[in-house]
Amino acid sequence: MTSEELDIAFKDAVERINAYTEPLPADFLLRLYAYYKKATNNYGRPSSRKPIINAFKTNALFQVQDVTEDEAKKIYIELVNNYFLYRK
Repeated sequence: MTSEELDIAFKDAVERINAYTEPLPADFLLRLYAYYKKATNNYGRPSSRKPIINAFKTNALFQVQDVTEDEAKKIYIELVNNYFLYRK
C-alpha cells in the first residue's frame, strides 16, 4: 500500500467512525483515540473536563508512543474494519 493509499484508507476509516451513531465501547474509543492522535501527529493534551478521562487518554497515548505514524494508521484502519466486521 502506498503512502497515498494509506492516507485515503485512514481518512475513510475515520469517516466511518464519525458517521456511526451507536455508542462505542469505552476501551475501543480509547484505542481509536490513541492511534488517531499518533497517526495525525497531534500531541495536544487531552481536554476533557473530567481529570479521570484525561488520565485514561494520557495512558492510551503513552501505550502507543513507540508506534510510527504509518503503523498507527494501519492499526486504526484494522480496528475499524474489525469492529464493523464483527459487531453484533
